[in-house]
Amino acid sequence: MRTASNGVDGATSANGGSALDPLPVRMLNEYAYCPRLFHFMHVEGRWADNVYTVQGRHAHRRVDKLDHILPEADAGSPTVSQTQEGTSSRQADPASSGSSPAPDEPSRDEGDEPPVVTRSVPLSSDRLGLTAKLDLVATAGDEAVPVETKRGRVPDVPERCYEPERVQLMAQGLLLREHGYQCDHGVLYFVGSRTRVDVPFTADLEARTLHLIAQARQAAQSTCLPDPLEDSPKCNGCSLSGICLPDETLTLRHVPPDPATPNQPYVRRLYPARDDALPLYVQEQGASVGKTGENLVVRKQKQELARARLKDVSQLVLCGNISVTAQTVHLLCEAGIPIVHLSRGHWFFGLTHGITLRNAYDRAAQFRTAADPARCLKLARAFVTAKGSNQRTLLRRNASTSTTEAADDMARLLTQVESATSLDQLLGLEGSLAACYFRLFATMLKPRDFDAQWDFQHRNRRPPRDPVNALLSFAYALLVKECTVALLSEGLDPWWGFYHQPRHGRPALALDLMEEFRPIVADSAVISAINTGMVARNDFTMSASACMLNDTGRKALIRAFEARLDHLVTHPVFDYRCAWRAVIRLQARLLARWLRGDVPEYVGMITR
Repeated sequence: MRTASNGVDGATSANGGSALDPLPVRMLNEYAYCPRLFHFMHVEGRWADNVYTVQGRHAHRRVDKLDHILPEADAGSPTVSQTQEGTSSRQADPASSGSSPAPDEPSRDEGDEPPVVTRSVPLSSDRLGLTAKLDLVATAGDEAVPVETKRGRVPDVPERCYEPERVQLMAQGLLLREHGYQCDHGVLYFVGSRTRVDVPFTADLEARTLHLIAQARQAAQSTCLPDPLEDSPKCNGCSLSGICLPDETLTLRHVPPDPATPNQPYVRRLYPARDDALPLYVQEQGASVGKTGENLVVRKQKQELARARLKDVSQLVLCGNISVTAQTVHLLCEAGIPIVHLSRGHWFFGLTHGITLRNAYDRAAQFRTAADPARCLKLARAFVTAKGSNQRTLLRRNASTSTTEAADDMARLLTQVESATSLDQLLGLEGSLAACYFRLFATMLKPRDFDAQWDFQHRNRRPPRDPVNALLSFAYALLVKECTVALLSEGLDPWWGFYHQPRHGRPALALDLMEEFRPIVADSAVISAINTGMVARNDFTMSASACMLNDTGRKALIRAFEARLDHLVTHPVFDYRCAWRAVIRLQARLLARWLRGDVPEYVGMITR
């Protein structure tokens, strides 16, 4: 046992410097559960809530209110077992079920001092390299019993608990021993079944815990993502499964997968198909956004225009001359909700967001890749291939005239993309694909307002000179906003691209990512807005040199764009259904994984 302990004593940094930061015991639990989960939470600082994590916080609400100080161990006082005559130490423990005393109201046998119950106890040990906040500790004399609260029910396994919970409790016992207490067992209290489970601190459990401490402390210094669990039931209830993407990662390691081939592994969609929270758009000029409690309130001249709960908002999008109070900015930054700034003329100015990620590894990998022309070219080919393929598919689905010639020309150009040897050559191929596409773009339009000027000849901008180009420009601004938010949520730099070269004020990486989504999200939203009559002639302000959307037209296109993002689509690689907004976030996440080497290929989103 002494040898196992010594394995933790000498933990130092990789360069032989000072000792590592103490490892939270909660993270030791996560490492025993899944090393990849540990990496995301402890190394990269990633976190996401689900119903289980919310229930877990609710179960801990009492012990998390206030930190208490553990009393000094007193070898001359009765032990926990001695304080209740004729009962076992397990019966004397707090957090008992049935008619046993409540954790903070232990029974008092006449003539004996009751155990002292202390909640939310912070402890640490430099020798062990651990720190923890114990839910509850019962002490009497020099004996202590840690009690850990779990939200669920007692599992149906022989030990009545899983190894991560036993290891976590054993680590708490080691910390209590470091502070002078005798500690030979602990208690797990399962809130779901109101049952406690006694966990004896055996020599095997102690050795296993010390071994995992050493492994976890070493893993905390690694920048490499551990492999995901394969077809594990642990992934189903994990709140980080949508960040981890275990099945997607394993699938992409066998590129190219073909869902039509028999015996292909089933890919589980472990994240919601749609998000409950949605962007809040504010475009009433002169309005102000403030907060009341956990609500965002839009006002103009002391009149309330709108109100939204914070938990229902994924972005605050300001279109034009809209102000935000400092308190609201602080609230949104703390909640990790970005504030998006758009001009009335459809320009995407930028974002205000909090420091939600401490992970610098993705950005380091991004900058290394940007300095490698071969990898940049490989990624750019994937972007152009996906964009061109989606343009061709959209034409074949929606054009009112024959597209055979254009489709054949585009297919020929797409075969040349894989053999392109430079970014300049790729730019030429992309331009030729776009020329074929926009030459027939007007054939996909069937406007209900026949008096409107829908005569679309070619793509123009800065400023757009006809209604269709005005719609496209605004839709692309909304799309680059969506891609920028997705990239920032992964810790990537949206302004440093691979295909679009970095330039002051241009979110180059967001422009890279949005290429594959231009036809199937932005263009599709514009076509729907026109063909369904959502926009009409009076939604535009025309002049001799420009055409601009007015407030009514912008609202109509925002509705069409958001409806498109909310539309469910079957993923061509993973063969499950999710909304387009989720797909954009998924592609940003897979791009980050490709940069880190977690997946060997970046596969663009090509609609079927």
